[in-house]
Amino acid sequence: EVYFKNLSKQRQKEVMEKNGNNHKLRVCVATCNRADYSKLAPIMFGIKAEPQFFELDVVVLGSHLIDDYGNTYRMIEQDDFDIHTRLHTIVRGEDEAAMVESVGLALVKLPDVLNRLKPDIMIVHGDRFDALALATSAALMNIRILHIEGGEVSGTIDDSIRHAITKLAHYHVCCTRSAEQHLIAMCEDHDRILLAGCPSYDKLLSAKNKDYMSIISMWLGEDVKTRDYIVALQHPVTTDIKHSIKMFELTLDALISFNKRTLVLFPNVDAGSKEMVRVMRKKGIEHHPNFRAVKHVPFDQFIQLVAHAGCMIGNSSCGVREVGAFGTPVINLGTRQTGRETGENVLHVRDADTQDKILHALQLQFGKQYPCSKIYGDGNAVPRILKFLKSIDLKEPLQKKFCFPPVKDNISQDIDHILETQSALAVDLGGTNLRVAIVSMKGEIVKKYTQLNPKTYEDRLALILKMCVEAASEAVNVNCRILGVGISTGGRVNPREGIVLHSTKLIQEWSSVDLRTPISDALHLPVWVDNDGNCAALAERKFGHGKGVENFVTLITGTGIGGGIVHQHELIHGSSFCAAELGHIVVSLDGPECLCGSQGCIEAYASGIALQREAKKLHDDDLLLVEGMSMKEEEIVSAAHLIQAAKLGNTKAESILRTAGTALGLGVVNILHTVNPSLVILSGVLANHYVNAVKDVINRQALSSVKTVDVVVSNLADPALLGAASLVLDYTTRRIY
Repeated sequence: EVYFKNLSKQRQKEVMEKNGNNHKLRVCVATCNRADYSKLAPIMFGIKAEPQFFELDVVVLGSHLIDDYGNTYRMIEQDDFDIHTRLHTIVRGEDEAAMVESVGLALVKLPDVLNRLKPDIMIVHGDRFDALALATSAALMNIRILHIEGGEVSGTIDDSIRHAITKLAHYHVCCTRSAEQHLIAMCEDHDRILLAGCPSYDKLLSAKNKDYMSIISMWLGEDVKTRDYIVALQHPVTTDIKHSIKMFELTLDALISFNKRTLVLFPNVDAGSKEMVRVMRKKGIEHHPNFRAVKHVPFDQFIQLVAHAGCMIGNSSCGVREVGAFGTPVINLGTRQTGRETGENVLHVRDADTQDKILHALQLQFGKQYPCSKIYGDGNAVPRILKFLKSIDLKEPLQKKFCFPPVKDNISQDIDHILETQSALAVDLGGTNLRVAIVSMKGEIVKKYTQLNPKTYEDRLALILKMCVEAASEAVNVNCRILGVGISTGGRVNPREGIVLHSTKLIQEWSSVDLRTPISDALHLPVWVDNDGNCAALAERKFGHGKGVENFVTLITGTGIGGGIVHQHELIHGSSFCAAELGHIVVSLDGPECLCGSQGCIEAYASGIALQREAKKLHDDDLLLVEGMSMKEEEIVSAAHLIQAAKLGNTKAESILRTAGTALGLGVVNILHTVNPSLVILSGVLANHYVNAVKDVINRQALSSVKTVDVVVSNLADPALLGAASLVLDYTTRRIY
């Protein structure tokens, strides 16, 4: 924060000198409806709080001024903003023609307002037809435009409008990395794009702890408890009005059948909204004892309602964007938000012919609690936007410049050209050590922390939380933005729920452990958990030899033997999350006993523990040490001593390593005959010692059709941490219903 403030002051001084010391930036914020005001209000408060830099003019138009939509301009007045101009621009009719006429009416009225205000810059939000009229007017009148939330993808005509505004706008504030990349791909100037996050998240992330029971009682009744009601908000899809009305009808039928108290908000002013209101009245929603139908809920109160709801249903962008900040379950209906980035709390129902599919989705989602998602923001958007505004040089030419291909590589710069690295917190839970690292999008380990792994569950979880909190704090100092936490651990893991089902004997008291919930609650970040072998495969897929390979297998050769299987670019978990326990492939019916209780497993031959066992036997018989070797009295015999002895010509040690390599090779042959990968990656400290032996066994024992497989040694320095980071950076949790 201190760094940010000092940097901001320095930049503000430079810009004030450029623009003239007495010139304040005159900013016009135009708001069209309740939804865009929720995004613009935090920016407006920020501008108003710095009168030494800005002059704020507020223009209100669109559905704000219509009684049927709640006369929502009043909430702007309640927020103590002076409204400079009110423009009645909506032509009633709620059909396609009325939308076109409304744009035309706004274009007729806006020039006079802009001539009087003469703003230096106009802030326009989103993808509504009213916003298109605003951007068109400002562009033609040579007024700079700052567009909020450009570059995103969704369904209906909104997509086209959003991208049209992007081409008219001079500056862009986007919410996600993908949106930023879309803007770059659309040839927008890299230096005029700010990845800030969604402004509404600045309020969202500090809102949940406020008093909420009185708000729930006011809107839904005094007998309603938290997590025991539904919020429904559904709008017409302008490119398929008939289908969206049918979908709305089925939604109401499902909600009636589900029999839970439900707050239904009226749809927006788009074409088709009148028909949707008729459907509500036809079904008696306004008088039904389980329903409360309202035209508008103030945003502060709406936040509390969705934060403590059992579920939100509909097709509003609020469901896939803001609600993820609270982990509230969401059912997204239809195609209106197709293409939006979503957290794992969102269940999509793309199409429905009967109410049954929607009803089943309600049964699946209602009452669940998901990890909080920060896909769309981290609560610091407004300071970034204000800093961006202060950096605008009004002496620069107004004419837009487009950056046509070739496009720069994956780069995001704020106005000070300082890279804010998108990163993950990676946790590696080993038998001996507990490690936490900040890992960048490119696989660079920015900072790493190591502690001895405590023996008890309570101490271990407390240490994980402590180390993660320290790392998250340090991330600010090294200019990294943490997207989530990925955890790599031994044993069998349910990655869908973030639970360690049971672990290896190396990690005690580590069965039926929910890792996701306490860490997500403490850090307010999404958390992913997976087996260490699977994480190694994910690391190879994103950063190593597996990048771009459709089918490959990773084998970890270390203290134990593990692995992961990637088939058609996807990680295989299996029906009970036991896939890729490759160390427990049996290669001999009467082989040595394995830690799993079986005999003849690869791990019983080729793991570090197995080699240590054989080394101790040789040492006890005085057959380990050869010329050139020495051991201190208190030194513990390890696999390293066996390998050293073999290198110095100890035939017994050579025979043990040869047997271990053969066992591992036979296991690989079984894998080749089962899943037929094109690549096998050996990872871990023993990989270099085994690679040639594995290749020899494949040449002798494998079917000719699989002998062409590539066998390579991993070039990743730390696959466990990189794999844990990959869970966050690359491993999707979206679900399609």
